[in-house]
Amino acid sequence: MKTASTKKELSLLIEELKSTGKSIGFVPTMGALHRGHFQLVSRCVNENDICVVSIFVNPTQFNNAEDLKKYPRDVESDLELLRGAGCQIVFIPNASEIYNDNELKNRFEFDFGGLDKVMEGKFRPGHFNGVVQIVEKLFRYVQPNRAYFGEKDFQQLSIIHRMVKVLNFDIEIVDCPIVRGPNGLALSSRNERLTTEERKKAVEISKVLFESRNFVPDMNPENLKCRVIEEINKIDVLEVEYFDIVNTETLQTVENWESPTVGCIAVFCGKVRLIDNIRYNS
Repeated sequence: MKTASTKKELSLLIEELKSTGKSIGFVPTMGALHRGHFQLVSRCVNENDICVVSIFVNPTQFNNAEDLKKYPRDVESDLELLRGAGCQIVFIPNASEIYNDNELKNRFEFDFGGLDKVMEGKFRPGHFNGVVQIVEKLFRYVQPNRAYFGEKDFQQLSIIHRMVKVLNFDIEIVDCPIVRGPNGLALSSRNERLTTEERKKAVEISKVLFESRNFVPDMNPENLKCRVIEEINKIDVLEVEYFDIVNTETLQTVENWESPTVGCIAVFCGKVRLIDNIRYNS
């Protein structure tokens, strides 16, 4: 497994691979890798000649400086996991390698088609501008044939699909199912910040979401939303920031079950913000 910390080093590796006609798969990450990332990387390895993974905690997608500071980092552990998964190239740049001062100070602008105005975008203004900014750069550096993203970040995945279309990237975006622990909790790097007791309570998020499927179609989306929020807020240390049931393509709130829908949620477990989602009729 080779590592590159600069764009020049990465470019030399990529140019060599492209010249031999090898297919390149790419998994962008912010590190603190877990079994969910392992599944993404393993699929990338199996479906491409070369698997490239980036590890970069992107400052422009954090609208909370304290959250950026606390984001877990363990590069040595990450590299060990990637070796075990069969990754061939790891790109580990620092912020100054990726951004100039102007880019760090000014918001990246992009036409989201309204996908950024709801849910995560509503509660984390500017977050998706930073996501598109870094993914667009990484796509240009790596030049992959395919890129792999987890469905846990459902809204982000929708925006990546739009970005590829709007910017005319010739890249296949591969949607990968949520990876959960044995107890149902969606795997996330943020889980590392949970205490043992908080982790036990966090399991209730997925439990309530899965149970909510039983009320479709006897309960309309609005009433189901209220029920899910009420059930989760009953649990000590859990507080719902938002829960919405939306059309899987437009991400707009639905009033009935006629279109494919997904329920997306953000919950504070103590001071740790967790997201999850559940598909209802798609």
